[in-house]
Amino acid sequence: MAIRKKGNGNGKRLATQQSVDQAVKSICDIMRRGNCAGAMQYVPELTWILFLRILDEKEHREEQEAEALGVPFRPSLEAPFRWRDWAAPPETLPEGLTNKRVELQNSPQNAFFNFVNTELLPHLKDLKNRPDASPRQKVISEIMTGVERVRIDTERNFLDVLDKVDQLTTEAVDPTHVFTLSQVYEGLLLKMGEKGNDGGQFFTPRQIIKVMVQVINPKADETAYDPGTGTGGFLVESFEHIMQKLGHDATADQLETLKQRTFWGREKEDLIYPIALANLILHGIDKPNLWHGN
Repeated sequence: MAIRKKGNGNGKRLATQQSVDQAVKSICDIMRRGNCAGAMQYVPELTWILFLRILDEKEHREEQEAEALGVPFRPSLEAPFRWRDWAAPPETLPEGLTNKRVELQNSPQNAFFNFVNTELLPHLKDLKNRPDASPRQKVISEIMTGVERVRIDTERNFLDVLDKVDQLTTEAVDPTHVFTLSQVYEGLLLKMGEKGNDGGQFFTPRQIIKVMVQVINPKADETAYDPGTGTGGFLVESFEHIMQKLGHDATADQLETLKQRTFWGREKEDLIYPIALANLILHGIDKPNLWHGN
């Protein structure tokens, strides 16, 4: 099934931090009315939902590239556990096609929650236990470890969230201004300290990260370590810097080393750790060597 290439639902690109923040705010507003009153509740919920959305887009693109090159491709997720199967709005599907979401919406009440809570989430958390689990599948399980069930109170609110998250595609976000996953959260997390029960976070501005990485100029045969990883901005920018330098001359061994053994980090915050993992894997670092602790 093809994933439609559409902007953010109104044809506009999210070219600034402010526009990304506004799109995320509209999602958080639904979550707040749906039993996720504070950021400590809705940020973890948004993390795994948005991660699965962008992961599906990434793997669909990788599948198309592999097909064009005539090489095999092994997806991390298969039907009915891909975003396009259970979460994509029916109106975004190619004409004549249906998906798991349509089936669930036409089923008895609570069928959607039952599928997500008793089939989807357990499946994602169990990926790491497969004998042939890929590094990416193991990280997916790690990201989903703390997700026990959907926190949003009603299926209608949950479906509204899915519809809006579906519009946050990498094609809708201008990469020259924003890091797709990092930027989604950093504007939100910066404001978390406004309420007594939320802990604010502070992050290095994107442009400063770019300049610092350019000055350091990391090489393919070096190791990068960030002891205060945050959402992973420095490691992501270092990875992309090296990949750009290598270009088409990168060997298979170099790519494997970069994706699995080059980038290391440490993040103590429970809230930020899964966001960092998600950010790193979605940018191509299949095995983020990220330690959770102080």
